[in-house]
Amino acid sequence: MKIKVIYKKLGREQAHGIAESDGVVYIDSRLKGKKLLEILLHELMHLQNPLDDEETIIEKSVTLCKILWKEGYRRVDNSNDTPLQDGSK
Repeated sequence: MKIKVIYKKLGREQAHGIAESDGVVYIDSRLKGKKLLEILLHELMHLQNPLDDEETIIEKSVTLCKILWKEGYRRVDNSNDTPLQDGSK
């Protein structure tokens, strides 16, 4: 599945993020830092694990967020030089 992430204000939807079954993820553009990472992971997990309930998604996304944040992952480097495990960039 191809996934597209779109940043926009989601105040009217009363949500931090929304994942649609067609692979489009909306993230509230006002989110920053650790909360942005948490919500991005959360919405992506909805797409990757559509049968998981909300509680499971929350548990998994918060755990991954904490690990990645502790390891120093931040939204800084946009380089795209090293391919991923599947060969894509």
